[in-house]
Amino acid sequence: MYVIIVGGGNTGSYLAHLLLGVGHRIRIIEERPALLEKLKKEVPPEAIMVGDGSSPLTLEQADISTAHALAAVTGADDTNLVVTSLARFEFNVPRVIARINNPKNAWLFTPEMGVDIALNQADILARLVLEEMSFGDMMTLFKIRRGNYSVVEEKVPPGAKAIGLALKDSDLAEYCVIAAIIRDGKMTLPRGDSVFQANDEIIAVASSEGAKKLAELLAHPVYPVREPKKKDAD
Repeated sequence: MYVIIVGGGNTGSYLAHLLLGVGHRIRIIEERPALLEKLKKEVPPEAIMVGDGSSPLTLEQADISTAHALAAVTGADDTNLVVTSLARFEFNVPRVIARINNPKNAWLFTPEMGVDIALNQADILARLVLEEMSFGDMMTLFKIRRGNYSVVEEKVPPGAKAIGLALKDSDLAEYCVIAAIIRDGKMTLPRGDSVFQANDEIIAVASSEGAKKLAELLAHPVYPVREPKKKDAD
């Protein structure tokens, strides 16, 4: 797959590194001298193009007509919108992705502006923090399907409701798929009659509702607080 990346900052260079690592062909466009010097140390020289990524001429020189995807990840939202509009409406790039720097501008990053996927970094981070706080010990490994589902991991604490419960009786099927149970260092693929045990590590794919239900099953037990005994009056 051939991917054009507009913006050679930290996001662009890291994305280039990841794409090259899995065998994709990339071209990263940048014009700022300081970033170009940094890019030369991180990306093969043939993958770097000096120029203004919001210029149609520069995009043509990058052979945009053959690109399978374009990612506009500069630090300026207006530049990213210009790039995405050109990519979609001038050059018919099949997949267009844009970075949102200011959350207040998120409403602009729509298909009407040529954007298939808008990555609002502040919103993603805030929601991840909120989710981690809401789900206790549950760890979100990564998001899939544009953030609608999560791959999560959690350990079954002693005393949890899930202990002794067969998977088929857990009422999770509609919202959550248990992908693996790791017990004593060995991974098993769960079946309907699989039973949760204390200290099992659970890996699951879940919707937001499913993650909540799973967190409830795997929550630490809440023990009643005992009132201190009153001493007899002298």
